[in-house]
Amino acid sequence: MNNENYIVQLEHITKEFPGGVVANKDISLGIRQGEIHSIAGENGAGKSTLMSILFGLYPQTSGTIKIKGKEVRFSSSGEAISMGLGMVHQHFMLIPKFTVTQNIILGMEPGNKLKIDYKKAVEEVRALSEQYGLNIDPEAKVSDISVPMQQRVEILKVLYRRAEVLIFDEPTAVLTPQEIDEFCGIMERLREQGKTIIFISHKLAEVMRVSDRISVIRLGRLIGTKDVKDTDERDLAMMMVGREIVLGGGEHQHAKEEKTLLELKDISYSEQKVGKLNHVNLGLRNEEILGIAGVDGNGQEQLVDIICGKLKPDSGSYTMLGEDMRGRTIREIKEKGLAVIFEDRHKDGLVLPYSVKQNLILGYQNRPRFLKNRIFINQKELDKNAEELKEQFDIRCGSLDAPASTLSGGNQQKIILARELSADPEVIMAVQPTRGLDLGAIEFVHKKLVEERNKGKGVLLFSLELDEILALADRIAIIFKGEIVKVVENKGVTKEQLGAYMLGIADEEVAQDA
Repeated sequence: MNNENYIVQLEHITKEFPGGVVANKDISLGIRQGEIHSIAGENGAGKSTLMSILFGLYPQTSGTIKIKGKEVRFSSSGEAISMGLGMVHQHFMLIPKFTVTQNIILGMEPGNKLKIDYKKAVEEVRALSEQYGLNIDPEAKVSDISVPMQQRVEILKVLYRRAEVLIFDEPTAVLTPQEIDEFCGIMERLREQGKTIIFISHKLAEVMRVSDRISVIRLGRLIGTKDVKDTDERDLAMMMVGREIVLGGGEHQHAKEEKTLLELKDISYSEQKVGKLNHVNLGLRNEEILGIAGVDGNGQEQLVDIICGKLKPDSGSYTMLGEDMRGRTIREIKEKGLAVIFEDRHKDGLVLPYSVKQNLILGYQNRPRFLKNRIFINQKELDKNAEELKEQFDIRCGSLDAPASTLSGGNQQKIILARELSADPEVIMAVQPTRGLDLGAIEFVHKKLVEERNKGKGVLLFSLELDEILALADRIAIIFKGEIVKVVENKGVTKEQLGAYMLGIADEEVAQDA
């Protein structure tokens, strides 16, 4: 590898963990001074391991690292920081009760051992924040600021340590679409001011938007590096997965006879006298995917909880298959025909210490099929069910007795899909069903939702990803400040039009913009 403006060079890096697991195999790539270089690949491809080696968190098994042409071998992240590297992790490393400044200067406090010059530190942090357009209050307590602002604190912490190369590990996983736009702007400003960015991601739209060059890793190996102008999302997806990926789930069949499966009329709900839902009217038909689009925090959470029975509305009616669901328990609504794919699979979808096969009947364990003498779990049926669903939903696990916590995010989501869809529901409520998943898993989820829709089921899809809504939905309902402000057929509607409705812009203004 020649040295053309490379600030970082990785040469023949291999990382083998105990037990013979090879996370990286003979990877060589160079990062140019002042570029945004994306490392793309599916979850588990080896992206984060490679960057952890570069940042001194793991030693490589073999291969060399060069910084500005000088060979280095880091034994700690402190050594990497001293060479001008900084890493912003997916999970933040902040102390909530400390202020922004206290978190940033930790371990590098100005002053002497007897007295920290806190005033000077605040001034330095404020100056850095202004220089890079981060707009952070240096004296705010971390526990009082939003998730994207906490991420900016992590960036400032790295900049305070005079990093020239910034490594971002899946930084957009915790952000909404609007926050992602802001974050991409921050990366571009950092590049403009001479910083070098290594951006680890499996989200191809973001990778294509901000990168100068993109390196793709698959199963621990470097597949190739491309200039962004010489590639596209389809090409990158093929490199990442090894085959063509088709999102959107396939063709939608037309309903022979339309009927309403779920209907909400004038549903209102308040929390501590603050209105969360205001006269919501919504109807879901058979053989339909109805997408709910909106900026996060506009009442989606409360709407989901009312439909599944966690919350009771203050007023209005809610029927499913013609029956009144108000006052019904979560179990009763589920037994009537509602399946839910919750947003947080760890909190609401799975019991992580339970085995795969136990999770595959969770919530349905009292059905006669799974009971022996109406009391005990029928182990034979439990095993049979697990084997069948493992095959049908391609759940990849070493053993069906393994805890769900040991599986990848995509396979955990397959457990939930398998369990909920095998119960033969009439209505499927999918809430952020692909959040945090890689391309192959997203393709699988889309395919399954469209299959259910084509069987005559109704799918209510809550997603913050407008691309996903547009790829899957037959109709789209836009929620703004707790109201359904518009319902449109998904024919020729654009992201820009949906975005305008999501911000509360009236029909006339949307039409003018279009």
